[in-house]
Formats: sequence, C-alpha cells, structure tokens
Amino acid sequence: MRVFRNLSQLPSFKNSVITIGTFDGVHKGHQKIISRINRIASEIAGESIIITFHPHPRIVIHPEDKSLRLLNTLEEKIELLEKYAVDNLVVVPFSRDFSEQEADEYIRNFLVNSFKPACIVIGYDHKFGKNRSGDYTLLEKMKTQYGYRLEEITKQTLADIDISSTKIRAALNCGNVPLANELSGHPYTLSGMVVKGLQNGRKLGFPTANIQCSDSFKLIPKCGIYAVKVRHQQMVYNGMLSIGYNPTFEGKEQTIEVNILNFDKEIYGETLTLEFVQYLRDEKKFNSVEELIEAIKEDERQTRQLLAT
Repeated sequence: MRVFRNLSQLPSFKNSVITIGTFDGVHKGHQKIISRINRIASEIAGESIIITFHPHPRIVIHPEDKSLRLLNTLEEKIELLEKYAVDNLVVVPFSRDFSEQEADEYIRNFLVNSFKPACIVIGYDHKFGKNRSGDYTLLEKMKTQYGYRLEEITKQTLADIDISSTKIRAALNCGNVPLANELSGHPYTLSGMVVKGLQNGRKLGFPTANIQCSDSFKLIPKCGIYAVKVRHQQMVYNGMLSIGYNPTFEGKEQTIEVNILNFDKEIYGETLTLEFVQYLRDEKKFNSVEELIEAIKEDERQTRQLLAT
C-alpha cells in the first residue's frame, strides 16, 4: 500500500476507485466498503484509494471539545488498512480552510482534480463540504459532468452487521472486549513507549512495564485488569494489564501497566503494542498489600488459562 500525506505530491492514478471517510477503527462496516472498492478496482484494472483526514475533522472544527476519543492513532489506521489490501491511502492534512470549501468546489477541486476518479463509493450518510452541505445527491448530480461512476453503500447493506465506531467505543468503555473485537474484526490495540513508573509491581513480585500512550485522543478502555497479548519487536507474549489509579497505593494519576509473563528484559524507551483479549475484574482498593498480591496471583492464573495456546 502506498501512503501519501501531501496533496501536491500525488501521482497520476489509473482508473481510481475512491472512498472518503475517517475510518476510525477500520471495523467490519469499513471493511465492507474496502472490499467493494478493491473489487471494482480489480474489475476495471484500476487502483483502490482511501481518502482520510488527519487530524480528525472534529478536532479542527471544534477545538474546545476535548471529549473525542479515537479507536486508532494514524499509524494504527495505516497498519490496518494495509492489512485489508488497499492499494493507496491518501492522508489529507485537515484544516479549517479545507473545511470551508463549498460542496461543489470540494468535488471539482479536490476529488476530481486530485484523483480523476473512475468510481466514487460512499457510505449512506456521507457528508462533505462547508457545513456538511454535500451528499450523495450532489455527487449524483455532477457525475455526468465529470465522468465518474457513483455507488452508495446503503444503510440496508450494512444492517446485517449493524456496526459503528460508536458501538465499539461503548463496548470498550464498559469492558466488553469480546464484543468490541467482534464488531471490529480484529483485536483492539493500544501502543506506547515504556517509561519509568513507581515500580510498585516489582516490589510485589510482578514487575510491570509502564506504557505512555503518545496520542491524547486515543481511547483508553475502562479501568480494570485485562488479559492481553503483548507485541514487542517481532515477538508476542501473554500479559496481564492494569489500567487505573493504583488505589491500594493511593495513586492520583491513571497508569497503564502490563506484567509480561515469562519475560525479563529491560525495555525502557521501547514500544509495546497491547492486544486486548478479556476484561478480568474491576480495579479495587485492597485492605493490605498481601490481599493485593493474592488478587494478582488469581489474575495471573486466569490470564494463563485464557491465553493458553
């Protein structure tokens, strides 16, 4: 998959089949659209192209709203789209000026001039242009003028899977990892650099890697204990993850700490990727360190049982 991040450096695409959207989560609904553009591109000896935006448009249009949480960082999205065999990804630097284009200008100056599409495929609720005034009807009206074919992925087409990024976020916010992963079609992941923590885990006999997530808009699932797969370099390990405030130690800030089973390496400054498998239990303040240690031993037992291969 080729990735382009500058509109002024786009090549001349051949028989381009394009779709546009944020594609947060690259879930099964998105995968249906991706499959469609790949199929059409194959039929007309063309290229499939996903056009997405960075930063997320809501961050630019409503900078005062800090509530947005995303299922993917940009790099995670790129990795997933490559997995689903897209030919080209164009990451449009989103700005307020870009958002102020009238809808017909967006079609003419952006879609047609930049991509010369043979076919445009959009979801049933896709809006574009200033004040989100453009839609399928406008694209339909202009298709003869610019010579593109147009397809809409209807709501009915997606009804059999009934999936949205919002539903996946809701599942993760209540600890329902299996549902989130089922709707997504792949495990939810969280990546970050290993940084020094308070080393409470080491004192308890369960050393942890403290993860610092690089994107403040990345969704952090519900606080609690999880069974996870841990990717480090080219290896995959089992692990138990704690997200929370370490209440037994009167912690004040949220931490993301993973105990990697059967692992004993210094990895400060290196990146780990966590794949969420199962929520084990809520975070709890224990009456003593001894009680906490016994709870962690049970967490480890459950984790090993869940992740046994």
